[in-house]
Amino acid sequence: MAAVGIIGAGTWGTALAVLLNNNGQDVTIWSAFDTEIQEMSRTRRHKNLPEVVLPDQIQMTADLRTAMAEKDMLIMAVPSVYVRSTAAKMKEYLRYGQIVVDVAKGIEEATLMTLTDILEEELPGADVAVLSGPSHAEEVSRGLPTTCVAGAKTRETAEKIQNIFMSPVFRVYISPDILGIEIGGALKNVIALAAGIADGLGYGDNTKAALITRGVAELSRLGIAMGGKAETFGGLTGIGDLIVTC
Repeated sequence: MAAVGIIGAGTWGTALAVLLNNNGQDVTIWSAFDTEIQEMSRTRRHKNLPEVVLPDQIQMTADLRTAMAEKDMLIMAVPSVYVRSTAAKMKEYLRYGQIVVDVAKGIEEATLMTLTDILEEELPGADVAVLSGPSHAEEVSRGLPTTCVAGAKTRETAEKIQNIFMSPVFRVYISPDILGIEIGGALKNVIALAAGIADGLGYGDNTKAALITRGVAELSRLGIAMGGKAETFGGLTGIGDLIVTC
């Protein structure tokens, strides 16, 4: 059993908490909002995941020290715009070498830094990694089959993440290409917006197929130029994430 702190009580953080609890891990969810924690503790539900009952074993807290203390792994599940500010608050309680896994997707607007870059800047003592892929929170929370990729600097860390998250319905692959994984997860949203616009205009499957196919070609070219690996963009965190979002 691993002790895991979920930093962020949104739908994705909550869905991963349910998954990890079902895997037999010791899970604590943290929210910056005490009212949110009180409501979830009382109802054992998340307002945006109404079908899912949160097991009694999942602990909840609004105290960041409690969420981080004695944890084998921390899951950074706050929205991307709050990653830097939350990480700055975490620095005081971080244990050197503690694994921090980013599961949010995005690029910081002001700096163009990836989210793991931000975590490494704000938490210099952390072992920073990423978990990403085609994974809608509501489906993961219901136990529907899903695949993701764990990216880390060392195989040891990637395999730790893999072992903690892997289940009969949640398959985890590993990769050293942290940058490529994050670029794919962030940039696919631009193409998915175009797919939504095409739907709104009444276009059909032909148009969407063209958008997805040419979109992944553009995403791959840019990602490779930035330093990502070609195979990453042809896999789960590239075309896979693009398909599920479109």
